[in-house]
Amino acid sequence: MTRRGPRRSAQQSATVPIPVPGSSSDLLPHFLLEPEDVYIVKNKPVTLACKATPATQIYFKCNGEWVHQGDHIIQRSMNKTTGLPLMEVRIDISRQQVEKIFGLEEYWCQCVAWSTSGTTKSQKAYVRIAYLRKNFEQEPLAKEVSIEQGIVLPCRPPEGIPPAEVEWLHNEDLVDPALDPNFYITLEHSLVVKQARLVDTGNYTCVAKNIVARRRSSPAAVTVYVPGGWSTWSMWSVCGADCTHWRSRECSDPAPRNGGDECQGPELETRNCTSELCTHGTNGSEDVALYVGLIAVAVCLVLLLLVVTLVYCRKKEGLDSDVADSSILTAGFQPVSIKPTKADNSHLLTIQPDLSTTTMTYQGSLCPRQDGPSKFQIGNGHLLSPLGSGRHTLHHSSPSADPVDFVSRFSTQSFFRSLPRGGANMAYGTFNFLGGRLMIPNTGVSLLIPPDAIPRGKIYEIYLTLHKQEDVRLPLAGCQTLLSPIVSCGPPGVLLTRPVILAMDHCVEPNPETWSLRLKKQSCEGTWEDVLHLGEPVPSELFHCQLEPQACYIFTEQLGRFALVGESLSMAASKRLKLVLFAPTTCTGLEYDVRVYCLSDTRDALKEVVQVEKQMGGQLIGVPRILHFKDSYHNLRLSIHDVPSSLWKSKLLVSYQEIPFYHLWSGLQPYLHCTFTLERLSTSTCQLACKIWIWQVEGDGQSFNIDFNIAKDARFSDWLPPDNEAGSPALVGPSAFKIPFLIRQKIISSLDAPGARGADWRALAQKLHLDSHLSFFASKPSPTAMMLNLWEARHFPNGNLNQLAAAVAEVGKQDSSLFMVSEAEC
Repeated sequence: MTRRGPRRSAQQSATVPIPVPGSSSDLLPHFLLEPEDVYIVKNKPVTLACKATPATQIYFKCNGEWVHQGDHIIQRSMNKTTGLPLMEVRIDISRQQVEKIFGLEEYWCQCVAWSTSGTTKSQKAYVRIAYLRKNFEQEPLAKEVSIEQGIVLPCRPPEGIPPAEVEWLHNEDLVDPALDPNFYITLEHSLVVKQARLVDTGNYTCVAKNIVARRRSSPAAVTVYVPGGWSTWSMWSVCGADCTHWRSRECSDPAPRNGGDECQGPELETRNCTSELCTHGTNGSEDVALYVGLIAVAVCLVLLLLVVTLVYCRKKEGLDSDVADSSILTAGFQPVSIKPTKADNSHLLTIQPDLSTTTMTYQGSLCPRQDGPSKFQIGNGHLLSPLGSGRHTLHHSSPSADPVDFVSRFSTQSFFRSLPRGGANMAYGTFNFLGGRLMIPNTGVSLLIPPDAIPRGKIYEIYLTLHKQEDVRLPLAGCQTLLSPIVSCGPPGVLLTRPVILAMDHCVEPNPETWSLRLKKQSCEGTWEDVLHLGEPVPSELFHCQLEPQACYIFTEQLGRFALVGESLSMAASKRLKLVLFAPTTCTGLEYDVRVYCLSDTRDALKEVVQVEKQMGGQLIGVPRILHFKDSYHNLRLSIHDVPSSLWKSKLLVSYQEIPFYHLWSGLQPYLHCTFTLERLSTSTCQLACKIWIWQVEGDGQSFNIDFNIAKDARFSDWLPPDNEAGSPALVGPSAFKIPFLIRQKIISSLDAPGARGADWRALAQKLHLDSHLSFFASKPSPTAMMLNLWEARHFPNGNLNQLAAAVAEVGKQDSSLFMVSEAEC
């Protein structure tokens, strides 16, 4: 990235001054006062001064250029002690001069003094614009701790020049570790409470301040609680008439406070007395009566048990001869989805339901039902599951012979209303053993359901949903970052006999030395679990992932919610950001905004921003660029340059804007952007020409050259990616696949079995560059089917069947017994 110093006029760009003899001294000048580092607060200029003796001339040099003599304030005098000439020079530095310097270098000045004997240079003095950001990089969080437990409240103050000093407030009182040794503040500004006391309960606030401003974090409420403790047991009581005695204790040592846990265990304890302490108050005759009564009660209970057993056996025999159809329990539940004929989705009726069976099974082991046996519910459970979880075997009466009546009857069931409908980020369809495909257009998200993935005789309605990050809580730790959209497919727990393939974009630059990549899946309890560690030598039995430069393809036999998460192993790890510029299509006032979006390089993120900008009346004003954002903890900076000052004025008060590193790295804030507000000096100004630079400190950078007429309505141009996924979001049966069904079956039957001279599915994997997945393919009943399914997921709808046919033909040439698939056949 090119960095430029300040521009100066011809008058200011003076040549090196020529010393003027003015002193008879033969001494080199030495400085009595040298310029010191200063900070510019708001818009107030600062003064730099230097004093030297003996000196005939003193000039200031700032950022390698001489300051014009007319800008100097000069005072000449005589040193009374030495009799040598004494010269003092001052200059004023304004904020505008410092802001003209762009890049990593800082604004500096130094003095150069002359005498008849030579020259002397002073030290460099740096001039910096003082500021303090508003937002803390890390704020303290509320805590609940037990008494005498240690507390650590982290605080990372806002970025500022000079760096902010940090102090802590406890209930608005200053925390002074010198006065209370129970506190100390670390070098990272964290407040540590060595042993929590009850008096330490309260609100803690981190305060950052420098010469510009004073910032307060959100208060963190700290509660120090005392769990209850038992007192000692009391003495045993006197033995009572029932031959027992007791003792007690209280939860008072200490008593629970501030929400502490109550004591666990019994408060009262009883036990039988010993024979010596027990006094009997009954005589022998009363004991005999008691025993007789007990025996009578026991006999009655035995007779009652016999009667109940006989009655139960007779009823059971009657039921065995006439078992009721279980369909009476499930008459209102229809787990199939066949919609009535409509003009816009007539393709769904290409599936002919298998009317020979009337039992549909949804099997799920994730969330066992807690309802009683007589309670049946169909609701939107976790992960948009229309049937909740568990295993549901649903019976219904024989269907009508008329398929149209059959469709109409099932389309009215409440099952279909339980699934969410509509929205640009969802697709759903009805599928049987022929398979099909779901797509969310212009997002790169799709679900391929191969033939025979759904058991024969079953009809499922399957959905595919793209979630917004703000709607789903995905916890990340350490250096982890979200690299893909969060996608759900379901219903979870549905029985599949073959893996389906979920495709979605990612924004990672994969490298095993810099990244540890994991596939996460959300369980029914809501927790996220690592189900696959990409690159591990031990493969997963249920999941597999084909990672390509722009997209990943996930084989799974369990539907649910998925996301690709990465953890950087070094600062060289980088993820791709897409930089996109938008501006209003029309400008009626003086102000004009240019919005710069920094998105994850996935199609779903770009689609969302385009939709938002269309609603706001925005237009794309530059070709989107890719920036490789590194895990270097450095923020992303954005600045605008070369705005023609005679036509426009920037309303930005600082030289650049910043997006914090953690906001970009986490990937959980997908639509981050900065706005540059420009003000035209006249309403007749329509031409805007400037540059916008975007760079990561010590990292990659990009620049945009903007030059267009704001009065011309350009709208969205060809710079946006083309719509390659037009058409129906749900494709059912053969229309969902590029490879004809019969040709597919011929390839599978010919290549699954080991062939002579290695002419089998392994050779085809080599031709398709899938050698690294041989162990996964070999673990499946049909390795060839897995490869063809992956080819379908990767190349739909623009796959080249001729290339696939040529690869199969080359494998066939190795064994003459194999069939030959011609390009014409495909």
